[in-house]
Amino acid sequence: MAILEYKFTHDTLFKLLFVRHPELLKNLVAFEQFTCEEFHSEFQALEVKRHTPLTDRMSLHFFELPKVSGSVSKDQKLKLWLTLFNAKTEEDLANIEALEVPEMEQAIGAYRTVTATDEFKELERLRSRARHNEASALGHARREGIAIGAEQEREKWQAEQEKWQAEQEKWHAEQEKWHAEQEKWQETVAEKEAEIAALKAQPNEKETI
Repeated sequence: MAILEYKFTHDTLFKLLFVRHPELLKNLVAFEQFTCEEFHSEFQALEVKRHTPLTDRMSLHFFELPKVSGSVSKDQKLKLWLTLFNAKTEEDLANIEALEVPEMEQAIGAYRTVTATDEFKELERLRSRARHNEASALGHARREGIAIGAEQEREKWQAEQEKWQAEQEKWHAEQEKWHAEQEKWQETVAEKEAEIAALKAQPNEKETI
């Protein structure tokens, strides 16, 4: 089973197909957008309070590719298109071609023509190179970001260490001040005790008379 090198949902191919074949243009969603089982959802613009339609000539169609499954017949034109965009192998394309639906044969022919052109190959080369450059730039930015983050964390840690040291120095200064006040108080107490002792040692005046 040959895997398709480029799926119909491939971005470069998708754009070229719609430039050259605008009749293929639809809003295709390659993931499940809504919780309903139906793969086709249609929306119209309504006035928010009265719910009056703006116009019946404008609507949004969402086709959710992951919900498209099961067999398909040549009469199911919409499902045929979505099955085509879901194709992943040459066998898938062959099964669609076997239904002999002119529109599908034209679309598959357009796909093969576009993917074989030099324009597409050059666009794909540029796209691949751009993605590589983007990945390299993101990797570099990520590494730079990690380095900057590490540097910021280091600076933050240093700032916290300096703050802690300043608080320690302040605490030591307060301790020294307290010890100095204690020593001064003890000296004052010693002086007062010496004065009291000296007064007690003096002879009593009454005894002398």
